Amino acid sequence: MNINNQHSAYESEFTLFLKDLKKQKPDLEEKQRQGRALLWDKSSTPLEEQQARLEATVKQQAYVYQNKL
Repeated sequence: MNINNQHSAYESEFTLFLKDLKKQKPDLEEKQRQGRALLWDKSSTPLEEQQARLEATVKQQAYVYQNKL
């Protein structure tokens, strides 16, 4: 007896919910990809701009809360 065959017909409530949702809204996955691209997939910064940012940073003192007198 193969365990995989025994339980292959089972689908959880969550799986059924997702399948039903995808049937109701077939463009859902494409909207998710667009949202991800908008928030997370950033284009790489050119090397010249990276170098300019590095040169523009001010070095932080070792102990931030100590005032220089």
